[in-house]
Amino acid sequence: MPEIVPLEWTGEALRILDQTKLPQEQAVVVARTYVDVANAIKGMQVRGAPAIGVAGAYAMALAAKAVATSDVRRLQGYLAEAGQQVTAARPTAVNLAWAVKRVLKAAANAASVGEVRQRLEGEATAIHREDIAANRRMGVLGSELLPKEGTVLTHCNAGALATGGYGTALGVIRAAWEKHRNLRVLATETRPLLQGARLTAWELTQMGIPTHLVVDSAAGSLMARGEVACVVVGADRIAANGDTANKIGTYTLAVVAHENNVPFYVVAPTSTLDLSAATGESIPIEERSPDEVLLWGARMIAPKGMAVRNPAFDVTPARYISAIITERGVVRPPYGEGLQKLVAE
Repeated sequence: MPEIVPLEWTGEALRILDQTKLPQEQAVVVARTYVDVANAIKGMQVRGAPAIGVAGAYAMALAAKAVATSDVRRLQGYLAEAGQQVTAARPTAVNLAWAVKRVLKAAANAASVGEVRQRLEGEATAIHREDIAANRRMGVLGSELLPKEGTVLTHCNAGALATGGYGTALGVIRAAWEKHRNLRVLATETRPLLQGARLTAWELTQMGIPTHLVVDSAAGSLMARGEVACVVVGADRIAANGDTANKIGTYTLAVVAHENNVPFYVVAPTSTLDLSAATGESIPIEERSPDEVLLWGARMIAPKGMAVRNPAFDVTPARYISAIITERGVVRPPYGEGLQKLVAE
């Protein structure tokens, strides 16, 4: 099975598989500065909580290379400012801030400019490597929860494209498929930018997994008709009580799944846990450009001057989640104690 490589570090630049061009074109963006990376994150050329965390870490390595100085304090000050800009590129996914903080902490006590640069690059590479390993572990653990046969519904894109490699929710589906489970997938179109139609459908096609694409509003009807065995999604931030922020429309799916007794699973690495957020109410929700709703390509599809609300995420209360699958184990409700234990380990 061909591996999808969303991010590639060359030592001097970050090569990003441009997700705004898929599936029609497999184009690569070469980011040579931290600003290039931040812009790629804002523009969703790279997206998905784990993936933008990895990209953010590499952005800091690029920032350190940009300053011609032998003064460690000056470089650290520059990196702190750059880190704020990178973190602000997309506010909902906690992995971005987590990765930036981690690489800066790794370089905090470096004795020379050369050592700062070396530590930043080393830590970014470690984050990338660890993410792929975590995804594969989640695939193994999560695959045990999937049925031996039946249809799995997934929302947005939580595959290799959304991570350092392999995927979270799609990683679970892939691992189950590789165990010769007789599975089919329903992939929702997913706003913004039809990420399910463009990206998830493309990844599943690449893997040869039988898939049907459905409009978001059809999912409830299909669940009510008994056509869905379980729902598997990723996450951008998980609060201490298990409330989960994910792509807009996830909350609706979770409520309908609960009403129809369909298991609803969230798959995310522990870097997505934000125990400083007591509940989902404190998770910031990104609002995106009205043009994503008003335009179809270059064509206006709504009345001129139409007001728009375009939240990119919503929050699913923990009571609708059957289990949270991480690389350190599967947690079931109530989530507070179980998530605390994972972080402590």
